[in-house]
Amino acid sequence: MGPERRRAPRYSIIADAEVTEIASETKLSARTSDLSAGGCFLDMINPSPEGTEIVVRISRTDATFAARGKVVFQFPNMGMGVMFTNVPTSQQAVLEKWLEELSGGG
Repeated sequence: MGPERRRAPRYSIIADAEVTEIASETKLSARTSDLSAGGCFLDMINPSPEGTEIVVRISRTDATFAARGKVVFQFPNMGMGVMFTNVPTSQQAVLEKWLEELSGGG
C-alpha cells in the first residue's frame, strides 16, 4: 500500500449532491460519503470520467456548498473522487463550518 496522498483529513458525511459537468452541462444526482477541505467522494451509479471538470453542489441541513472541481478517480457503478479546484470565498465558510462539525469541534 502506498503512502497517504490526501493533504487534509476527511470526514464521513451523508448528504445529497448535484454534479454538473461543465463541458456538456449534464446534471447528475449523487450523495456524498466523504468530505475534506480539498475534495469529496460522491456515490453514484454513473460517475464522470477522470479529468472531467464539474460544479458540485452539496446540500446538508439548512445550507448548500458549491464549488468547481475535477474528477481525479472513479469506480464504475460506485462513485468518483473529486478535487475542489475553485472554492468561492462565500462557500469557504460553509465548508469550514461543516468540517468543524464533522470533526467533533462544533
